Formats: sequence, C-alpha cells, structure tokens
Amino acid sequence: MISSLFKKNEFKKLCATIGFKPIDVSIVVANIDKFYYIKKEYKLDKITGERKTYKDGTEKTRIIHPSVKELKAIQKSIKNNILTQIPLPQVIHGGVKKKSNISNAKPHKGKKYKFTTDLQEFYPNITNSMVYETFLSLKFSNHMSNWLTKLTTWKHKLPQGAPTSTHVSNLVFLKTDYKLIQLCNENNITYTRYVDDLTFSSQHDFRHLLNEILEIVLNDNFKISYRKTKYKGDQTITGIEVFLNKIDAPQHIKDKAQMEIDTNSVTRPYGNYVNRIELVNNKKGYS
Repeated sequence: MISSLFKKNEFKKLCATIGFKPIDVSIVVANIDKFYYIKKEYKLDKITGERKTYKDGTEKTRIIHPSVKELKAIQKSIKNNILTQIPLPQVIHGGVKKKSNISNAKPHKGKKYKFTTDLQEFYPNITNSMVYETFLSLKFSNHMSNWLTKLTTWKHKLPQGAPTSTHVSNLVFLKTDYKLIQLCNENNITYTRYVDDLTFSSQHDFRHLLNEILEIVLNDNFKISYRKTKYKGDQTITGIEVFLNKIDAPQHIKDKAQMEIDTNSVTRPYGNYVNRIELVNNKKGYS
C-alpha cells in the first residue's frame, strides 16, 4: 500500500515538474507509438550544412524517429526542467548551452599529438535499460526512472530526432566520460566529447594508450567507428583546424565566406560561422 502510494506521488511529482496533468501523460505513455514517426533524412555536414555524399556521388541518408504533438511537448519540458539541470563535466560540448563543435576543438590547440574516434550508431546503441540504469545512478527513484525512461525511449532504444535524446545520451555516456577523464588526467592528455565525436590530444606521444582508451569505450557496450579513428597531428577537430596558437575555419569555409561578401549576400551563414570561430579564439577556457 505504501509502495503504491509512493509510486503515485512520484508520478505526480514528475508531472508537476514538467507542467502536465497526470492523466495527459498517462494517455501519451499508453499510446506511445502514435507519437513517433519514421523519417528518412539527408546527412548534413556539421559545418557547411550541405548534404554528405559517398565517393560515387550518392547522397548519404539515415532513418530518424522524431516525436510529435503532446509527447514532443512533454520531452521539451523534461529536457528544460530536468535534464539540463544535471551538471555535466566541462569536457562535454554537444547539446550543452553556449558550447559547440568550435568550443570542442579549442582545448586541443597547440597539441602535437591528436587522437579522434567516433561512436558508431550512438543513439540506436543506447537501450532503454541503459537509460533506466542511468537515471537510477543519478539518484532518481525507481518509479521516476521508469517514467522518464518510458517518455524518452521508443522500441527499446533512444530515438534519434527526439528533443531529449542528445541530453539523455550525454547522461548515459557519463560513466564512460569519467573513466576517460581519469585516464587522461593521469597521463596529461586533453579529452573532449562532442556528442559521438571523441577527441584526445597531448604534447607527448600517447600511442601506447590508444588501445586502453578504446577498451574503456568498448567495455561499456558502445561501438567504435574504426573508419573514423585517427592518430595524427594535423587532423581537423570536429571540422575545425587546430594550430599552435589558434583555431581556424577550413579554407573552403573561408572561401565561401569571402564569396558572401563579394556577392553582397543578404544572409551570410559562412561569414557568421567564421566570426564565431574568431570569437571563441579570443575567449579563455573552453567556450
């Protein structure tokens, strides 16, 4: 009886926090399949916004599962009132206010050795049980964790395209982040993460630690895209060129920014992007 009352009160607490009536949230959860749809979208370059293509010119696509209507509104409220209130390590830049792929690159400025890798199928690889265990580890009650999991996962996975997914993925990966942070702190390595892009850099050669870094990720049941795994000094970091004393936009971005000026373009996305890089360049710290 006490457990049943606690469960009911926890649900009321959740609904009060996100500003929705319990009956409305219950209806959404009971009919969750009606609040998602399947969509094929083109993969876009994170920097230019242009469609990515394979070597033969075929445009790259992916399947996403956006939420709609009441569920989308509930998820936005969960994101704003619960998820964004949970503190994250400074090394995380994706889905964090006032941070970006640009701020992610800056900490690696001036480092001779750079190691980058990518988490393959990051969202689909995050299961509802991983999400539930994450909420429990963050000291949410089992009932609250259960409701939050039901409202942020679909078909046993984290749906790409939902307002909460990036924030939930950051929380799920936290335990791995902390292991990587500890290893990097012990070996004078700088580590940052931008959603599924992991970057490591140092003034000292740390090739002997690459397998250990990858094993930390793999042992926590995440997948590595070995095609996007590189250990070299002159690579770009999340689309940004990183030098000894500054970060910079790639030349093809600067060329397009100059073209906007030359053609007196009304909108100047490339120019604005180059300006944002310069602003981050002049700031201290990560952002």
